[in-house]
Amino acid sequence: MKLAELQRDFRQWLVTSSAAVEQHLDAGAAHGLTVYQNNYRVQLVGCLEASYPLLLARMGADAFRQLAVAHIDDHPPHAWTLDAYGADFGDTLRERFPDHPDLHELAWIEWALSEAFVATDTALMPPSTLAQVDWDNARLALNASLRERPATTNAYAVWSAWQDGVEAPDGAMLDVPAGLIAWRRGFSCQLKPIDAIEFAAISSLCDDDRFASLCESLVDHLGEEAGIAKAGTLLAEWIAAGIVVEIHGDEGGETLDIDHATSPAAM
Repeated sequence: MKLAELQRDFRQWLVTSSAAVEQHLDAGAAHGLTVYQNNYRVQLVGCLEASYPLLLARMGADAFRQLAVAHIDDHPPHAWTLDAYGADFGDTLRERFPDHPDLHELAWIEWALSEAFVATDTALMPPSTLAQVDWDNARLALNASLRERPATTNAYAVWSAWQDGVEAPDGAMLDVPAGLIAWRRGFSCQLKPIDAIEFAAISSLCDDDRFASLCESLVDHLGEEAGIAKAGTLLAEWIAAGIVVEIHGDEGGETLDIDHATSPAAM
């Protein structure tokens, strides 16, 4: 057997414990192979525990590890780094615990913050001012680290309590659905709960980066006068928070460094 074939069979057995593959391997090495497989699984469980410490604490060690083992069986590593291994863990959680949206949202929070931490840095462009923007044709660039999702539970309150080292509340549904956003500003990861209007605005901007489209979305929700005013207010807040990082024209004209720009709230 060629070395490449031996390595392929060993990897397949490590992941699946396939009897068909095992017969191609040295029968005298069975004990050693079992040690390798146990180490492989222990390392992956440890990786998931490190990626989802709050979920581990909320579920308890036994339930979490059973979930982790199920995930390992169905999702062998596929990336060059174990940092990426937890990406699909939320899917396994939803499949195994479909009636626990609070856990789903906690898992999203932990993974979104993890992704934000390693996301591409945002390069700022030469200084200018917002007064120079052609707002009819303006396009808004979002921070590359931004992640967003609907929020239906008090997962943010649970996460905040855990961060503060105080007793977390029991999981509960929100009275009114809202949203969550996570992003990195400099070296600091941010998590913020937002209301349904701001979540709709962020979602609109993710689909269509035109400022005019953002205004249209808010006008649909709030009416013309209140919608236009809200667009200016939100844009000012997003700029200050590092969520919107560039503003440019339709034709790829001048890009504005918003760190040095004035607020659009007075538009």
